[in-house]
Amino acid sequence: MKLPLEGLKVLDLSRALAGPFCTMILADLGAEVIKVEPSPKGEMIRQWGPFKDGISVYYLSVHRNKKSLVVNFRDPAGLSLLRDLASKVDIVVENFKPGVMKSMDMAYEDLKKTNPRLIFSSITGLGRGGPYEDWPGVDQIAQGMSGLMSLTGKKESGPVRVGIPIGDVVAGMWSAMAIQAALIQRHSTGQGQLVETSLLASLIGMLNVQGQRQLTLGETPDVVGNDHPVICPYGVFEASDGPFNLAATSDDMFAKLCTLIELPGLSTDERFVNNTARMTNRDELKQILNSKFAVRKKMEWTLDLVKLGLPAGPIFNLEQVFADPHVNQSGMVEEVDHPELGRLRLLANPIRMESLNGKSVRTAPPILGADSRSVLSDFGLSDSQINQLIDSKVVQQI
Repeated sequence: MKLPLEGLKVLDLSRALAGPFCTMILADLGAEVIKVEPSPKGEMIRQWGPFKDGISVYYLSVHRNKKSLVVNFRDPAGLSLLRDLASKVDIVVENFKPGVMKSMDMAYEDLKKTNPRLIFSSITGLGRGGPYEDWPGVDQIAQGMSGLMSLTGKKESGPVRVGIPIGDVVAGMWSAMAIQAALIQRHSTGQGQLVETSLLASLIGMLNVQGQRQLTLGETPDVVGNDHPVICPYGVFEASDGPFNLAATSDDMFAKLCTLIELPGLSTDERFVNNTARMTNRDELKQILNSKFAVRKKMEWTLDLVKLGLPAGPIFNLEQVFADPHVNQSGMVEEVDHPELGRLRLLANPIRMESLNGKSVRTAPPILGADSRSVLSDFGLSDSQINQLIDSKVVQQI
């Protein structure tokens, strides 16, 4: 079976994380992604540590399954080459500051004249149409302005950023989804279109119940630490050897929990008889539960809770995550050969589809300029044309 997006060409002009994360998803699903990098040093995150044998681990994290083409963006001949390539691809992805693509005569309005079937994905920091559209926007700025940080942390800490650049990642996911929707629509219309999102809009679009509380009830949620904002008991509890997570999302689940900890009468106590009462008296309930959990280890509690049908699990650090048998046996990490690092473990795409054949990582993140010659040849340039571009330093090939 063919890969889902096999046969589609993507010109990836993006950098840092949101755009590259989007194109990594497309590449995982089978699209040919041509990662265009500026000469002479390439994508900016190649310079970001930490490093393994001189290679950026950051770069390794988001560039599997892609090809590297290095072009001199400052040379008019380089921009002319990119415009020519854009006329022959299905998808262009960019996340420059607003106005940069226009300055290179590569805005959607320019490119669609020669490629009306083009799907053009643009990711900005804060989105277009408002007073902040020209502001530079990065992940943590978007986390703060979206309200996400105001929901994350404890009373003592105040607002806290999420431990990964979630604004970038989520914007990339929304963008990949929009691109695929535009591809489906192109089948019926024959036309491409501009699809846009921003880090800010992507995070606001995920506020779900917390956002709706504000919009519908006028309630401004505050930080709740590791407790669920509207369900109790649901959060982090303390066993004898450390913290674990537990969720009792219904009265029936809570009754089972009370039986397990040998306090069956707790479920009919008026302080805890339903979720509303439990939320009102959450601190008191949590103290009672932790006094019981303190006598056994977190994995022992987890196994007993799971047997009763209650969601529970230990809290792992990343060393424990990637040593966990379930993570490894269920294919959440894959291996691939890297030309300089040897056998390389990479995070797998979490999607499971028959057409992916149980493997999402097919090629390692490319060495800078590794594919420049072969990519241009695939676009129909002759050997002499490619040699001229390389000799004149418009294109870089290792």
